[in-house]
Amino acid sequence: MMNWHCITKEEAEKTLQTSIDKGLSKKEVLKRQKKYGLNILAAKKKKNIIIKFFNQFADFMIITLICAALISFLVSLLHGELDFVDPIIILLIITLNAILGVLQETKAEKSLEALQKMSAPTAHVLRDGIITSVDAKELVPGDIIYLETGHFVPADGRLITATNLKVDEASLTGESHPVEKEADIVLKEDALLADRSNMVTATGIVTYGRGTAIVTATGMNTEVGHIAKLIMEDDTPMTPLQKRLASTGKALGIAALLICIVIFIIGILKNRPIFDMFMTSVSLAVAAIPEGLPAIVTIMLSLGVQRMAKKNAVIRKLPAVETLGSATVICSDKTGTLTQNKMTVTELASIHGKERPDSSYSQLLLTLTSLCNDSILQVTNKGKHSSVSATGEPTEKAFILAAYQCGILKPQLDLNNPRIHEIPFDSTRKLMTTVHREASGNIRSITKGAPDILIPKCTHVYQNGREIPMTQTHIKFMEKQNQSMAERALRVIAVAYKNISSSDITNYNPSKRSVSNLEFKKPLESGLILVGLIGMIDPPREEVAEAVLTCQMAGIKPVMITGDHVSTACAIAKELGIMGSGDLAMTGAELARIDNDTLVEQIHRYSVFARVSPEHKVRIVKAFQAREEVVAMTGDGVNDAPALKAADIGCAMGITGTDVAKNAADMILTDDNFATIVAAVKEGRGIYDNIKKAIHFLLSCNIGEIITIFVAILLGLPSPLLAVQLLWVNLVTDSLPAISLGVEPAAKDIMKKKPIPPNKGMFADGLVFKILFEGIMIGFLALLAFIIGIRVYDSQVITDPLLLHGNTVSIAAALVPNIGRTMSFAVLSLSQLFHSFNMRSEHSLTKIGLFSNIKLLLSFFVCGFLQVIVISFKPLANIFKVVPLNAAQWSVVLVLSFLPVVIVEIQKSMPKK
Repeated sequence: MMNWHCITKEEAEKTLQTSIDKGLSKKEVLKRQKKYGLNILAAKKKKNIIIKFFNQFADFMIITLICAALISFLVSLLHGELDFVDPIIILLIITLNAILGVLQETKAEKSLEALQKMSAPTAHVLRDGIITSVDAKELVPGDIIYLETGHFVPADGRLITATNLKVDEASLTGESHPVEKEADIVLKEDALLADRSNMVTATGIVTYGRGTAIVTATGMNTEVGHIAKLIMEDDTPMTPLQKRLASTGKALGIAALLICIVIFIIGILKNRPIFDMFMTSVSLAVAAIPEGLPAIVTIMLSLGVQRMAKKNAVIRKLPAVETLGSATVICSDKTGTLTQNKMTVTELASIHGKERPDSSYSQLLLTLTSLCNDSILQVTNKGKHSSVSATGEPTEKAFILAAYQCGILKPQLDLNNPRIHEIPFDSTRKLMTTVHREASGNIRSITKGAPDILIPKCTHVYQNGREIPMTQTHIKFMEKQNQSMAERALRVIAVAYKNISSSDITNYNPSKRSVSNLEFKKPLESGLILVGLIGMIDPPREEVAEAVLTCQMAGIKPVMITGDHVSTACAIAKELGIMGSGDLAMTGAELARIDNDTLVEQIHRYSVFARVSPEHKVRIVKAFQAREEVVAMTGDGVNDAPALKAADIGCAMGITGTDVAKNAADMILTDDNFATIVAAVKEGRGIYDNIKKAIHFLLSCNIGEIITIFVAILLGLPSPLLAVQLLWVNLVTDSLPAISLGVEPAAKDIMKKKPIPPNKGMFADGLVFKILFEGIMIGFLALLAFIIGIRVYDSQVITDPLLLHGNTVSIAAALVPNIGRTMSFAVLSLSQLFHSFNMRSEHSLTKIGLFSNIKLLLSFFVCGFLQVIVISFKPLANIFKVVPLNAAQWSVVLVLSFLPVVIVEIQKSMPKK
C-alpha cells in the first residue's frame, strides 16, 4: 500500500499518471473504472430469490394453514380416501401468496435503490480540462477533485491546494475538532492517520475553506473501506405506522382465533363433522387476519414515494411520509426556496446617493465585487451572437453578470489582479475578503458583506477619487441608503477596500504568482475604506403565493427564516402572504436576547425571522415543538444540519444544498422550491388517507367473512362457505383492490382539512363503528344469498314432503346446499369488490367520478372475471365445489353484491353526527 502522505503532490501526480491542470481523459477514466471498480463500499449480500420465497412462509398463520393442509390429507387417508384437492388448493394459494410477497419485496427494494441513486453524493472533478459534476461512485484513482465547504470528501486523496481548508474526520479518526489541512508539506512515513494533514479521506466533511486533491484510493481501498464491515448499515427498520399496523394485526389475529375457536366448539356441539369444522375454523382464521397489511402498506408507501420523487421531493426516510401529513409549521429559507434564486443587481449607491450604471463609482463597485468573488463567468461566441452565463453563488453571479453588462470581464480582472490570499465568507462573520496583487504591483484587499457588519469596520469613505475620514454624518447617510433599499425588498451588500504595504506581510514573496498562506501584521477586516452599496432583488417564485395560501387553508403556518435584512424579509413575506396583519418579525439579535420560555410563549405570533444564523434555527424548531407543533424545516448549509435533524421533517435543498445537509434531511427538494414542500405534504396526507382506506376495506371484508360463518352456525344452517372458498375470497379481495386503493388520487379538499395530530389513533373518528357496520352488512348479504339459495333453489331437489315442511336443521341434514353455497361464495366475493368503491372517498361516488381511479376499476373487472370463471368453468368449479348459476341466480347475486354501494351511499348522505 502506497504511503501518499510521504511524497510531494508532484510525485503523486507522476505516480498516478494524471495531470493536475487537466485531470484524466474520459477514455482513461473508463479504463481505470474497469481496473479499480466503482467508488462504493461493499454492501451486505442481498438475499437470493429462493430465500426470499421461503421467508414468506415464516408466518404463524401460514404455518397453521400448512398444518391444516397436512391434517386434511392425513384424515382423508385414514378414512380410506385419497382426497388431494383441498390440500393442493390450500398449498397453491399459499404459494401464490408467497410469490406475490416476493414480487412486492423486490419492487420495494428497487424503489429504494432508485431513491438512493437520486440522493447519492456527487463530486466536482476535473476531466479533460473541464470541471464537471459526477456521481461520487464514478471516481477513480488519479481524478482531480474540488472540495468546498459543506462537501463530503468522496474518496481518499493527496491535497494539491488547500485554502483555509478544515475537514471533520470524526467518523474515521474520532478527532472531535475539524483538522486543518496543508497541501505543501510532506510527512513522515509513520505519521498517524489523524495527523496526515496533507491528505483527505472518504467520509470526511469539509467544514471550512476549499481545496483540490488527487484521488489516491476509491471504494474498498480507502481508509474507511478497510473498516467497512464496522460501518455497514443495518436493515431498514419498520416505520412507526408499520409497527402500529403489526400490533393492530396481532390484536385482530388473537380476536379472530378466539372467534374461530368459539365457532369450532359451537359446530361440534351442533354435531357438525369435526374435520369440516376444523378446516372451516382454520381457513376462517387465516381469512380474518389481515396478514397482508404490512406488505400493502409498504407498497403504498413505495408508490407514494415514487410519485413524490416525480414531483421533485425525494424521500430519504419512509417515516417522513407519515409525518408530512401531520405538519403544522413549515419553516422555509427565503432565497431560492420562496424566491427564484436569480439575483439581479438593480441599484448602486455611494456617499452621493444613487449612482448610474456608467458612473465611476458604479464601475469601481462592480470591479471590486467581481474580484472579491468566487463565481465563474462563461462567455460563448456563436457567430455574430454570444451567450453569457455564470456559475457559483447567486449573489456573486449577479455581481459578475452586472459587471459584464457594463463591459467589465471577470476573467480579465482575475488575470491582471491575481488573488494571493482570502478569508472565505461564513455565516458567522457575514463577510468575505480577498487580497490581490494589482498590475502596478500594489496590494489591495477587498471586503464585501452585510452593511451593518461592514460599515462599522470602515474608517474612511471613498469620495470623488479621494479617501476621506468617515464621520457620523457619512454613517447615518449610508445607513439611510441601506434602509431605503431594504424597504424595497432589495438585498444590500456593502463594498470596501484598503491598500496594504508589502512590509505589513511577513512572508510575502513578490516573485510568487499565487500565495495562499500569507501572514498579515494587521487585521484585514478593519480600517477599511467604504465605496458604496449594491442593491439586488431575488423575485418571488410565481407558484409560491398560491402554495402559501394552500398552507394556510390546510391549517399549516408558513414561516420565513432568512439571513437577509428584516425589512427585505418582511417585504417579500407580505408579498407572498406569509406575513399578514398582526404577524410579527424577529431578528437574530432579538432572538439571542430572549430566553427559551419567552420564545415558546410568543413564537406563534412571528412569521418572519430575519438576520438569523443557522444556529438560531434549532431554537426556532424546538420552540415550535414545545407548543406541540409538527415542524418541517428547510436548510442547505453545513450549519443547518442540527436544525434539519431536530425538525420533525428536515428538507434539504437539492440544488444549493451541501452533502451534509442532504445527509441530515428526511426529504430532498430537487428544485429547491417551497411549493414542492406543500405538494409533498398533500401527497403525504393522501398516502396516509389511502392506507386508512385499505385498512378500512380489509377489516370490514374480514369481519363480513366471520359474520357469514358465525351466524350460519348459530342458526343451525349448513356451512355457507368451505375452507377453500374462504381462502379464495381472501386472496382476491386482499390483493388488487386493496393495492389499487393505494393509488387513489388525494381528495380535492384534503388541503382544506386540519393537519392530522401525530398522536391520533388509526381508528379514530368512528372508524371502528364503520368497519363493524360494513362487516355486518357484507356478512348478512352473503348469508341472505345462502338462505335464498337453499330455500328457493336447493330445496327444489327435495322430494320428501316431510323434509319440505320440516325445520331448518332437517333441510340442512338432507341436502348439500350447492347452489346456496355458490351464491353465498359469489356474493361474499363480489360484494367486497363493489365495497372497494365505497372506500375511495367519504364523499359520494357521483362527486368523485367513477373513472378517476382506473387501476381500481381494472382490479374490479379482473377479480370479478376470475370469480365468474371459478364458478362457470367446470374444472375450476369442481375444485372449489361450486355449481354453475343460471340467469335468475346471477341476477340475485348481482343485486345483493351491489347493495353495499347503495347502503353506504345512503350512509354518506346522512349528517355525520
